[in-house]
Amino acid sequence: MPAFRSIVILCTALLATLLMAAACETAPPVQEMSDARQAIAVAREAGAADLAAVELKAAEEFLQSAERKLNERNYPQARRDAMHAKIKALNAIQLSESGKENGTD
Repeated sequence: MPAFRSIVILCTALLATLLMAAACETAPPVQEMSDARQAIAVAREAGAADLAAVELKAAEEFLQSAERKLNERNYPQARRDAMHAKIKALNAIQLSESGKENGTD
């Protein structure tokens, strides 16, 4: 009987984990969108338009794509694009800061 009880507990835990993972995928990526917007704003303030224009443009394009996917209720793709937007914006910030340190500003 203890083995059966362990299996039931394990299955219950597995089911709970799967439900939580499914809920994350079906919920709008509110935090990811906010993070991406904030990172892009910081990149602009850091001078990325001049010092890291390619990275900033890529970040903005990923954010636009995420917004389109969000409107289509394609939340997994919106989340992915928002995360890429944030990464590109962070790269733009880093490039801007190194450009300033190297005297290109």
